[in-house]
Amino acid sequence: MIPSEKVGIVGYGGYVPRYRIKVEEIAAVWGDDPEAIKSGLMIEEKSVPSETEDSATIAVEAARNALARAGIDPSEIGAVYVGSESPPYAVKPTATIVAEAIGATPEMTAADYEFACKAGTAAIQTCSGLVASGMIDYGLAIGADTAQGAPGDPLEYTAAAGGAAYIVGRENLVAELEGTYSYTTDTPDFWRREGQPYPRHGGRFTGAPAYFKHIVNAARGLMEELDLSPEDFDYAVFHQPNGKFPRKVAKMLGFEPDQVEPSIVVDKVGNTYSGSSLLGFHAVLDVAEPGDRILLVSYGSGAGSDAFSFVVTDRIEEVRDAAPRLEEYIEDKVYVTYGEYAKMKKKLKF
Repeated sequence: MIPSEKVGIVGYGGYVPRYRIKVEEIAAVWGDDPEAIKSGLMIEEKSVPSETEDSATIAVEAARNALARAGIDPSEIGAVYVGSESPPYAVKPTATIVAEAIGATPEMTAADYEFACKAGTAAIQTCSGLVASGMIDYGLAIGADTAQGAPGDPLEYTAAAGGAAYIVGRENLVAELEGTYSYTTDTPDFWRREGQPYPRHGGRFTGAPAYFKHIVNAARGLMEELDLSPEDFDYAVFHQPNGKFPRKVAKMLGFEPDQVEPSIVVDKVGNTYSGSSLLGFHAVLDVAEPGDRILLVSYGSGAGSDAFSFVVTDRIEEVRDAAPRLEEYIEDKVYVTYGEYAKMKKKLKF
C-alpha cells in the first residue's frame, strides 16, 4: 500500500509511568532465578501504572506531547483512534475521553481499536488513508496499554504500561510515509476470554510461527513493494515483547545491531503492548537525522503485523524538544516493592 498523496507524521509523543519494578523483586516472590530470567528475556525492569493511571490517562498524556510537537490546533484533528487491549471500560470508548481532554471534539470521528499489540499501528494506517484521501486534515493514532500478567506467569516479568501518539497529516511533516504493508493470519498465540482477568498464551508457540512469521513476512513484503533492502534503512523498529525477539528477527531479516539497538526500550520499561513498537519508533525519532529512513514493524497476537517505511524530514530538528524525549520518561523512575506493585495493579482481590 503506497499512498497516492504525500502523507506522514506531523507530531509524535509518548508517556511511560515513573514507577518501576525490578526482575529481582518479582523473582524473589516466586522463587525464580533472576539472572536466568534476565538473560532469557533480556529485560531488567518494567514500568508500573499508579493506582490513578490507566490506558486512557496514558493516551491523553502521549496525545498532548504529540500536539506540542505538531503545533496545530486540536480542533483541526478530524479523527482520533486509540488502540489498546486494556481499556478502562468494557463498554465506553477511550477515544472520546482522549478527544475531549485535548480539545478535539465535537466535529470529528473517534473509535477504539483492538488487535493485541498492533492496534496502534492499525490506527496509523487508518489515519493515513483518511488524510491522503482528503477526508480529514489530521488524524490522531494512539497505542496505549496497562498490560496484564497473571501472578507467577512469565508475562508478569514483562507486561508493562506506556503508550505513544502520532498525528498524521499532509504538511509540515517530521517523517514522510513511503508505504505500508500488512500480513495477517488466524494464529491464536495469545488470548483473553470475556470475564477473565488475565490473558493466556501459547508459550514458545508465541515466537514461531506467530511473532517471527508475521514480522518477517510483513517486513519483506514492504521492502519488495518499495524495492528496498535492509541496507537502505538507517533504523529498524520491531515489536518488543522482550529483548530477545526484536534482536533475533532483525538478524533474520539481515539488519545490523546498530540499526536496531536505538529502538530497544523494553529492557527498561517492559512490554507496553499496543505502545511497544510505537515507543521504539519514538526513541528513534528522538535521535534520527533528516533523510534517515526508518522501518517500523508491529506485531499483534491473533495474529498480524503492520510494516511502514518513513523518511525523516528537516522539520524533526525544529520540533524534537517541544515535548519530553522518551529517555526523560525512562530515566525518571521510582522503584516499588512487589506488594506495592500488586496494590497498584489491583492484583489483590477481596
